[in-house]
Amino acid sequence: MPKIITAQEAANLVKQGDKILIGGFLAVGAPESIIDALVQKGTKDLKLVVIASDYEDKGMGKLVVNKQVKAVQVSHLGTNKEIQRQMYADEIKVELIPQGSLLERVRAAGSGLGGVLTPVGIGTLAAEGKQVINVDGKDFLLEKALHGDVALIHAHKADKQGNLIYRKTARNSNPVMATAGKIVIAEVDEIVEIGQLDPERVVTPSIFVNYLVKK
Repeated sequence: MPKIITAQEAANLVKQGDKILIGGFLAVGAPESIIDALVQKGTKDLKLVVIASDYEDKGMGKLVVNKQVKAVQVSHLGTNKEIQRQMYADEIKVELIPQGSLLERVRAAGSGLGGVLTPVGIGTLAAEGKQVINVDGKDFLLEKALHGDVALIHAHKADKQGNLIYRKTARNSNPVMATAGKIVIAEVDEIVEIGQLDPERVVTPSIFVNYLVKK
């Protein structure tokens, strides 16, 4: 069973230079308590994998504002002016990845695959330096799997065994991110006893979850 810890203890599990998978989109479904604890701790040189850079005062954007992020693989930057400024000033390394490709690369990591083949990006800057594989006369980019040292996710409810259910659009990238971290920490709104969750609603099974943080 996962260990129930505080947000501060969760932040202590993140080390300098770690690659962190963070769930959420525009801060919806972001593990805000853990992010706040990371900001307070000040861990540097983090490499983030996120589908959006959120806002300066919400979600992973707070880590950017606090100058804790060394590099980010991301799909959407439009709502965070500080990450744009840091990118243009060469203060942060940004790899822009189409959102579907990014999530499929994380999904591949969680499934034990080396990567995925996609036609997205063929003939564009996204193809630079990547292997092109022809299948039945059609070119595809090989997009390699994206693993993380730690995955920080948010769910609505967990049971004490670590099974997770999500609420509405907060489900977004969290279930995928939960599959691909060496350590998976789930921040949840509520923790219930084993047997109190409807099995049909469980999206992330307990086998993926190492730690729970009560929001």
